Amino acid sequence: MSAFQSVAVIGAGAWGTALATVAARAGRTVTLWARNADHAARIASTRDNPRLPGVRIAPEIIVTSDLAEASRAEMLLIATPAQHLRGAVNMLASHLTRPVPIIASAKGIEHGTHKFMTDVIAEAAPHAQPAILSGPSFADDVARGLPTAVTLAAKDEALASRLVQALGSPTFRPYHSTDIRGVEIGGAAKNVLAIAVGIAVGRKLGASAQAALTTRGFAELTRLGRALGARSETLTGLSGLGDLILTCASPQSRNFALGLALGRGEQPPAGKLAEGEFTAPVLIELAASQDIEMPVSEAVASILSGRGTIDAAISGLLTRPFKSEE
Repeated sequence: MSAFQSVAVIGAGAWGTALATVAARAGRTVTLWARNADHAARIASTRDNPRLPGVRIAPEIIVTSDLAEASRAEMLLIATPAQHLRGAVNMLASHLTRPVPIIASAKGIEHGTHKFMTDVIAEAAPHAQPAILSGPSFADDVARGLPTAVTLAAKDEALASRLVQALGSPTFRPYHSTDIRGVEIGGAAKNVLAIAVGIAVGRKLGASAQAALTTRGFAELTRLGRALGARSETLTGLSGLGDLILTCASPQSRNFALGLALGRGEQPPAGKLAEGEFTAPVLIELAASQDIEMPVSEAVASILSGRGTIDAAISGLLTRPFKSEE
């Protein structure tokens, strides 16, 4: 079967704009939907998005605030934050008259339900074909055409392969997978762990502590992933270890930046959403339900909630009983 020819991106923030650019480079007919009509009109007229400055939006990308128009595309990419995904898909569902792939690009777990992104899509739009896109990527790099590799997972391998063919280009290389849960766990957990590493850097604990937190955090991610049925090769791949390395080492990472500010005793960067801040409490609740220990993630959740201090968290991690590496 041929690749999907039309793509709609729901959400005209930085990441949504980058994904629309990716789809246009791949030769698709692209619609970029913005909830706010004024925001859509501004992007359409100026061909730039203030949320992704310096990136020219191709003239062939249709920008609209008409959800009915966007929903006519053959595949839909949802570029909203994780906690807004259900609302976006609920709005879309009333316009869908046929089965259509809906691809989440948020990295998180829904509050209250402990649902991963594809589960939310399946509930909100029962006739949809849920998929997840995740991996080491920043919107600015992707939009500018810098080389990027990600993972795109769907339950059906043939569908996943077709979605990859529709979005892939010489500078944007998606790998397809059927391990949806592995991709979702890697994307969600790494945001929390990046905050931990940012705190360590902000506190000037040294490169050794940064490396230790990254590797021990990855061990936590792996334990939870295996308990929930994820495959080891996914967790050590782009959407797991690869994404963790990127977000724990780059100033572009909003989660790392949040941790850095906390470690320095500063106010977090204004106006920047760090998904890990919302994911941390849900992640440790999910881990507890599986009887999985995640001490680094628990320390981050404690700091973010105000239940514990950074000094207490560091002390708690350093005084844990000695054990074998796993």
